[in-house]
Amino acid sequence: MAKHEGRRKDSEATVFFGSKTNFNGHLRFKENLCIQGKFTGTIEASGALIVDRGAVVEADHISVTSLTVFGTVIGAVHAIDKIDMMSGAEVRGDMTSVRLRIADGVLFEGECCMTSVEKEVEIFSRPTEEIKAELQRLND
Repeated sequence: MAKHEGRRKDSEATVFFGSKTNFNGHLRFKENLCIQGKFTGTIEASGALIVDRGAVVEADHISVTSLTVFGTVIGAVHAIDKIDMMSGAEVRGDMTSVRLRIADGVLFEGECCMTSVEKEVEIFSRPTEEIKAELQRLND
């Protein structure tokens, strides 16, 4: 396992696709995944994705909680939380996320769309009629 300054230091386990792994298809996962080899296809996950140095991910669509790129990513990305493009990364495709960080030395071609976190609806301190009216306005 290679060390990177920007890598998450969560207590969550990280699964690795090694440098000799070549995976083609539809990938789904819930925890953290680090790709060190080559992936082609679609990624839909509720976990974090790390694309290591030397790794290549070519996807028609990537949907993850967060994405950290040290290698190459080609394709549209939607990250619920954040996208980090680290120095030396190559990213080609449109990015949608709440937070985006692009380090010096990144090759990026695409468009960025910054999303916002939906405001929370507080249901315990407001009258029921007020909440119903707000929900009705949202559904109209």
